[in-house]
Amino acid sequence: MSAQERTAADDWRVFHATGHPQDEPPVLPDPPPWRRFRGGPVEAAPPDDAEAALRRLGPGGLTPQLDEEQIETVNAALLLRRPLLITGPPGVGKSTLAYLISRELELGRVLEWNVVSRTSLRDGLYVHDAMGRAQAIAAWQAGLRDTARAEPVFEEGEQGVNSPDVSKDRQLAPVIGEFITLGPLGTALLPYERPRVLLVDELDKSDIDLPNDLLHVLENGSYEVPELVRDAADAASVHTSDPGRRAVVHGGRVECREFPVVVITSNGEREFPAAFRRRCLPMEMHTPTKEQLLAMVEGHLGLRPQGTEDLVDLFVQRVQAGGVHSLDQLLNAVQMTTAGGFQADGDGRKLVELLLRDLAKGR
Repeated sequence: MSAQERTAADDWRVFHATGHPQDEPPVLPDPPPWRRFRGGPVEAAPPDDAEAALRRLGPGGLTPQLDEEQIETVNAALLLRRPLLITGPPGVGKSTLAYLISRELELGRVLEWNVVSRTSLRDGLYVHDAMGRAQAIAAWQAGLRDTARAEPVFEEGEQGVNSPDVSKDRQLAPVIGEFITLGPLGTALLPYERPRVLLVDELDKSDIDLPNDLLHVLENGSYEVPELVRDAADAASVHTSDPGRRAVVHGGRVECREFPVVVITSNGEREFPAAFRRRCLPMEMHTPTKEQLLAMVEGHLGLRPQGTEDLVDLFVQRVQAGGVHSLDQLLNAVQMTTAGGFQADGDGRKLVELLLRDLAKGR
């Protein structure tokens, strides 16, 4: 295939796994009719988090460790507005992919939902501080009683500083929106003009019911906050997972405008229900090659210290022997070789062995 033919064949792609922003933020193709949503009004563009991307990707972006099939899978998920279900051993860069997509497509801060065995769907959607609200209402009611006792009695037609017109501002009851914070999933489903990137990390560690609980939300791109549905107000300003940001929820219901880029990672500790897998595009990631590992080290550290290739060779040998190792172990070992006075041979070899230990052995 000629270069011109290859370019034409790639025209449908918006993601190329370069790790670098494009000259202009790419325009995503229109979604299929069954994945169109009508949420509104449109939220302001999300903030960026360059520091988080820097920690995950390094200053220059990672050399792609995705093959052509994997890149096409990511683009298919973007086109079809479907979650990516990424499997693979720990430490191969599954969660890093969310940051790679966000940086290249300029989609702003990545929303992270770290799943544990106690995580429920509501944790990802929103949190209601019922205790804080009850305490605020009790304090407000106590203030009203104190004000009533302190108010002087006026003759008809008289008005003082404690009259209803003067004190009405301090008699306002606490509003429920002050005690509701949208979780990472709930924030990602707000009606943004461009999709948010949501990382659902290690879903296989969840309770067995969570994947099934996610089905409705992933299919419909919407959810309700029952506490706001029951509230008399038509709209409520609530906190979001973006620091210092708020959103207005109308009628207690949130619906996305653009379905978020959902990256779900799994270490393969258990299988997911068929109904859940049907809604996701699967992708398996493998341990990077020696050349990719060297490029990643250089991308994170900005240089390739002497002895890096030997450490990479040792890392690859241990992975190929069936050991469980992660990329950050290699980065830690290489970083130590750049520290003043440290030698990776002799007594220093023991420290390198510690840093590159097999994680499957529990020590």
